Parts: sequence; structure tokens; C-alpha cells
Amino acid sequence: MQYLQGYSQDIRDKVSTLIQAGKLGQVLKQRYPQSEHNIRNDKALYQLAMSLKQRYLKKSAPLAKVVFDDKISLQHQALGLHTYISRKQGNKLKAKNEIRIAAKLKQLPEPLLTMVVVHELAHLKEKDHNKAFYQLCTYMEPDYFQLEFDLRLYLTWLEVESN
Repeated sequence: MQYLQGYSQDIRDKVSTLIQAGKLGQVLKQRYPQSEHNIRNDKALYQLAMSLKQRYLKKSAPLAKVVFDDKISLQHQALGLHTYISRKQGNKLKAKNEIRIAAKLKQLPEPLLTMVVVHELAHLKEKDHNKAFYQLCTYMEPDYFQLEFDLRLYLTWLEVESN
């Protein structure tokens, strides 16, 4: 249960009980019955990110790219990456912000995918995972912490199902 390492032993034990009973998938399907959505390509992901940015982060730096990335490994890296790329062109320094989300997350229920986008968007203003970062996340998505936990449950379930 690598995705639940930061949680208490009590919570991990409850999740283990659900896994052993074969009920973790049921719990998640009850919580997120609508698993189909239209955010399956880079264009749709970009539109989602831009709508959230326009609503909550109007004054933040512009986004150059938002894409699903096949090269992001869920086990060894993050769920998504926010990169800030500076390039010198002549006498000018040009900077671009990019968000890359693991392509395997296309299958997530939409609220969980949105939470990952909110997380990466928050990095436009706050680079570190500090108190201000999480305040910004909950400003954009009030249920952020529950969705993050549910995402970790979902990833645990996918891992169990694949073994």
C-alpha cells in the first residue's frame, strides 16, 4: 500500500480489511458511480485546466501546455508534473509553464482527475507543498483532502487488481 504510507496504521488496517474482503472497488464505485467522462485527450485536459485557472488563478503565470504524458510512472514519479522552463531567445528570457499528468490517470473518475489538475495548478503560485499551497488547493477544490485520499485508495485498488 505504497500510496497510503503517510496515513495512520488504523486507516491502513481498514483499507487492508476492505482489500481482503474484496470490497475496496465496491466502496470506490459507490463513491464515484459516474466513472465515464470526456477528459480523455490533451485538448480536453487543457480546457479543464484553463477553466479552473480562469476561475481561480486569473493573475497567475500563463500556461503553455497541459498534456497527458505516457512517460510518467505512477510508482516511481508523481501523478503529474509542473515544470517551469526558461529559455533564452536573443536578449530575452522566455519562460513557459507546463503541466503533465500521467496518462494512466485518464481512467480516473472526473473528480479525482480534477483534483490532480488543481494540485498542479496550485504550483503556479506555490512551488512547495506548504500550508499556503494546501490552502490554495482547498480554495479551488473544497473537498481537496478527501479527493486526495480517495485518489490514493483508487490507485491502491488498481494496484491490487493488476496483481
